[in-house]
Amino acid sequence: MASIKPLGDRVLVEPRQEAEEKIGSIFVPDTAKEKPQEGKVVEIGSGKYEDGKLIPLEVKVGDTVLYGKYSGTEIKSEGKEYLIIRESDILAVVKK
Repeated sequence: MASIKPLGDRVLVEPRQEAEEKIGSIFVPDTAKEKPQEGKVVEIGSGKYEDGKLIPLEVKVGDTVLYGKYSGTEIKSEGKEYLIIRESDILAVVKK
């Protein structure tokens, strides 16, 4: 797991990895693939302040979430790719 702790209302998400895509005998390069819009929450911030009160985040570590295509900031830590996004950029929690 990443040693990164998001601040405030931010969430650290590990995007779902797509399998290598091959069309016929041609490999599709990463630059031509759609960015994943689903991932697993691996760490959350403390929440946000409204009217002087700390409001905890609705998402929890371990939740699978859907987020906007261009949401967040991409980072690499310990050889893995992550996104840091605001909770408001999360569109839905996937129920299993």
